[in-house]
Amino acid sequence: EEQGAGPEGGPWGKARYEAVKKHLGAVGALSKQYWQYVACRVLRDGCEQEEKEQEERELLPFPGWGFPLVGQDYLEILSAWYCSFGKCCETGDCRIINNITGLEADLSEHLHGQHLAKEAVVQALQEFLQGPRTQKALVLSFHGWSGTGKNFVARLVASHLYRDGLRSECVRVFISLLHFPHHNYVDSYKAQLQRQLSETLRRCGQALFIFDEAEKLHSSLLDAIRPFMAHRDSKGQADHQRSIFLFLSNLGGNTINEVALDFWRAGRAREEISMELLEQRLRLELQEAPENSHAHSQLLRENLIDVVVPFLPLQYQHVKLCARDAFRARGLPYTEATLDQLAQMMVFVPKEEKLFSAQGCKSVSQRINYFLP
Repeated sequence: EEQGAGPEGGPWGKARYEAVKKHLGAVGALSKQYWQYVACRVLRDGCEQEEKEQEERELLPFPGWGFPLVGQDYLEILSAWYCSFGKCCETGDCRIINNITGLEADLSEHLHGQHLAKEAVVQALQEFLQGPRTQKALVLSFHGWSGTGKNFVARLVASHLYRDGLRSECVRVFISLLHFPHHNYVDSYKAQLQRQLSETLRRCGQALFIFDEAEKLHSSLLDAIRPFMAHRDSKGQADHQRSIFLFLSNLGGNTINEVALDFWRAGRAREEISMELLEQRLRLELQEAPENSHAHSQLLRENLIDVVVPFLPLQYQHVKLCARDAFRARGLPYTEATLDQLAQMMVFVPKEEKLFSAQGCKSVSQRINYFLP
């Protein structure tokens, strides 16, 4: 309490009045400067006045009034809040969140049976985004059977690196058979692809490119992609800052399944399968393929792929967990018996063991319709 304040319930004393007036004046000044700063940096309005006052403060013989530390923190919170409602900068960089902790949590909760993929993806992104900037893009290649979670992980990566997820202007998704269906138009595709990559990198300091069905990507299109992934070796080359490439492919699925089956037959848990073992087997298989058969062989030979990420085949218990997540996502009730019924509707291979789901978790969400009243 200020000295000189009036008795409780009585009129304010002069000292207390002056103290409150001083605090209100400081709040008003801070609010005014906040708005002027935000109007300039976010709305691009009134920047001349902001720059003029900044120059005047720098010319003072003593430190002028500026944002206190707590005020700067509040300003960052205010800017983030404003940006959550829409675009707030031309480059789209203000929509980048890089929430690696959230990605790790979601992978642990919703990606089933993929201990190798969880660890490899989180570690690679964490080192790339939180470490010093490098002169090469991060290139991850996802391999495994259909329905094992490759697209699911790609979507989670996009949603935890960018506030708008796959809708972000810094994220581009290419599906080989959809975007590049005819080999007769490869030259046109190359020019179009290179232009799209360049435009995205110009708008965004951090870009994410996803190539689905990469095994069907025409090898000639690598000429358009390769310069954006390789090390920069000349000053004249554009600084791509931080760009991430994800290649999703069914190639190597049989090799991964053979390793998983061998571990099961030997009575060993699938969690004992190491990244070193599978990555080595995958690289050998992909590098030995004919040069023009698919893009991965060339990318591996040129050491452009940083991490080969294997996705293991899913077993009965993993399909049940996928079914549980699908029921929860739609807000529908379920029982263990219901999950068992749904899992039993899936096809399992090999013929003798019936161990792995032939489609992974794909089509599980559609099969829920059979259990609706």
